[in-house]
Amino acid sequence: MSTRAAQFQATVRRREPLTDHLVRLVLDGLDGFESTGVPDEWVGLVVPGQFQSRYYTVRSFAGGELTLDVVVHDVGLVTEWAMRDCIGDTVTITEPKSSFAPPVGAQWLLLVGDLTAMPAMARILETHPDLPTYVKAEVSDDLTGYLPDHAQVTWLAPPSSGQSALAEVVEGIDWPEGEGYFWMAGESAQMRAIRKHLMREVGLPTSHYDVMGYWRATAGRQPRAVDPGPIWRAGKAAGKSDEQIWADYDAAREASDG
Repeated sequence: MSTRAAQFQATVRRREPLTDHLVRLVLDGLDGFESTGVPDEWVGLVVPGQFQSRYYTVRSFAGGELTLDVVVHDVGLVTEWAMRDCIGDTVTITEPKSSFAPPVGAQWLLLVGDLTAMPAMARILETHPDLPTYVKAEVSDDLTGYLPDHAQVTWLAPPSSGQSALAEVVEGIDWPEGEGYFWMAGESAQMRAIRKHLMREVGLPTSHYDVMGYWRATAGRQPRAVDPGPIWRAGKAAGKSDEQIWADYDAAREASDG
């Protein structure tokens, strides 16, 4: 039995820059795709000329259209594609997965994250309009109007480009009374520190929080030593399987490191 995740072909129908670092892509043609209905669900995205997937939160799925709000930066598998006119391109989407699961009877939600977490935050707020919700968002872009206005939102500036200080933010939280649910996503090292804080200092049960690393900070983003695009195209032209192309890519990376 194959354990490979289901894949769906989709076409980019619309592209809209929302801010300097956030681009909205609307896709259709996803025959057989079914949303989980969970507001932080994510999918793998494989763009033309690549064979590696990157994961993005589903901002919405309605009327057969899948909307992804993609964070773009200097370099990256998806960034370099999403920054140009990609309307009409065919992409591959993997089946959605999710993790948001407040306990029954939760009296409040506390959402913390950076720009990569904003699509999930917006969808969580839309699906829980009657639950008191507190948001701490670390973003440099102006996202006025992006989140529903019923939440209490604190906007925070990141310490510098490509860096995050959310662990310190969480350590200073004045927790609401009663039983609730804490959801957070952002830079991986920050998330690891926050998990330790929640377990050791706050004492939250694991069923009452979800903390996910969406990206890794680096001292400075560098172009990839080996571009997988040409290897993927050459492999496909030669009739190679994905597994064989992966092996070629790994060999090329090892050679470049040496």
